[in-house]
Amino acid sequence: MAERKEEGLQALGGRSEYKQGYAPEVLETFVNQHQENDYWVRFNCPEFTTLCPITGQPDFAEIRISYIPDVRMVESKSLKLYLFSFRSHGAFHEDCVNMIMKDLVKLMDPRYIEVTGLFTARGGISIHPYANYGRPGTKYEQLAAQRLATRE
Repeated sequence: MAERKEEGLQALGGRSEYKQGYAPEVLETFVNQHQENDYWVRFNCPEFTTLCPITGQPDFAEIRISYIPDVRMVESKSLKLYLFSFRSHGAFHEDCVNMIMKDLVKLMDPRYIEVTGLFTARGGISIHPYANYGRPGTKYEQLAAQRLATRE
């Protein structure tokens, strides 16, 4: 943990401070120690909540984030705090998934990333938005197109 603190990480090992609104500024990164390898990192957040921007009612989901890192990786505790910041934020399901993906692309510049939201049913309908990104001009851009085209 000491070497991670040298990278300037604030959330790791500290007391959790939960923001009361959407807070991308809490996200932190560290250096990928295996930049020469393509490999997957997957996070599951089975207790994601956000608010319907129309009714103010809570919406519940499992958020799945999978990515192939390059130089920077997201620190997991800061990701948890970021995802929890949606709890009092009003956003549609599709917006949440796209916001998460875009914030992580901006933060890490990964080779590839995909975010899926498995939202529980409300009014008899469940919504499962999916967004992905592959670095332009690379095989990861092709991977993104292929994975998007074959989604169920």
